[in-house]
Amino acid sequence: MQAITLSFRADQDFSEQTRSLASVLGLKSSDYIRQAVSEKNTQVMAQRIAALSQELAAEHLSFNESLEGSIADGLD
Repeated sequence: MQAITLSFRADQDFSEQTRSLASVLGLKSSDYIRQAVSEKNTQVMAQRIAALSQELAAEHLSFNESLEGSIADGLD
């Protein structure tokens, strides 16, 4: 895996807090930030999957309800 550099701007308080908390956990600040972003990515992906699943379920329910009136069509 080739490493890519990402950069972002942060104010002094955020930077100091991040470095301090990373140090408490025995991590480099880059590893701490990488873990935090990875956790956030996982959370957002799970939310997206849940939302898409709900949309799909609603579409299927609507389709199935539209077919209910035709169950007996042509069956005598």
